[in-house]
Amino acid sequence: MKYATIQNNDIPESLSDFLNYLETIKSKSINTINGYKIDLTVFFKFMMIHKKKVNSRKVEFEDIDISNIDDDFIRDIKLKDMYAYLSFAEKLRKNGSYGRARKVASLKSFFKFLFTKAKVITENPTLELETPKLDKRLPVYLTLNQSIHLLESLNKEDKNYARDYCILTFFLNCGMRLSELCSIRTDKIKEDTLTIIGKGNKERTIYLNDACLNAFNNYMTVRDDSQANEENKKFLFLSARNTPINKRTVEIMVKKHITNAGLTDAHYTVHKLRHTASTLMYKYGNVDVRSLQQILGHSNISSTMIYTHVDEDQLRESVKNNPLNKI
Repeated sequence: MKYATIQNNDIPESLSDFLNYLETIKSKSINTINGYKIDLTVFFKFMMIHKKKVNSRKVEFEDIDISNIDDDFIRDIKLKDMYAYLSFAEKLRKNGSYGRARKVASLKSFFKFLFTKAKVITENPTLELETPKLDKRLPVYLTLNQSIHLLESLNKEDKNYARDYCILTFFLNCGMRLSELCSIRTDKIKEDTLTIIGKGNKERTIYLNDACLNAFNNYMTVRDDSQANEENKKFLFLSARNTPINKRTVEIMVKKHITNAGLTDAHYTVHKLRHTASTLMYKYGNVDVRSLQQILGHSNISSTMIYTHVDEDQLRESVKNNPLNKI
């Protein structure tokens, strides 16, 4: 199976059925399926301790066997057990509100499947399960000057300069996700359009501006795929091993360039570059929220609304424009 982070014989049959359902019926992405699997595996391991099926003093948490969990065990799980699990996630696993909210979403999806599709349970204990209150967080992003500085700071003598410059340019101009960038295929770039498969296996078109096209053309002139096999040649960004570049490699590369540029006053990550592109488009590009939603591939506009925050410059200018300012 595609979601083989944990072997199927190491998880309960009901969980395996749920993951198959997500893949074959709901067409969820590999990353989404693995996310559900990890969350629910941790949940079941905690339940084994909570229901006193194992002694946590004798067995390491990661070594707890959940493969024998059956339908009777699942039917015995109540709402109070789930709140105990969320308390465990917060206090012992140090999960913040966003991490616990994701775990609640996993539980709700799983038990809804058991109730409505698999008919394993006659009551759904997650119906009254509340999602932790999320703190409103403004996106962390690079300013326009910082973005320019980052691109200009790359060492042109580095053998991967053209590739890395192209990657950063795509991130900063298009606001694409890390998984989307790693999966770009050369045959999906036609003139100024790039077709990608985004979150939820949804296809969307990204329009490449002059900066992206220049970076792409410069990279293609020096890109050496002579040692790559025919399948790997189809991917735009290749690693030193002549395989499609993976997410971890890109994360390390971005962190290196951000550090070299001296931009260490905030925790900038690959995802923060997506925030940067979104914020700069909204601030300088006169992009309306609906258009920005389509560019970013958000299914819900509420996810896009965080980029409409008023920045410090606008706040400062608003105060200066107060008619009482000149009195």
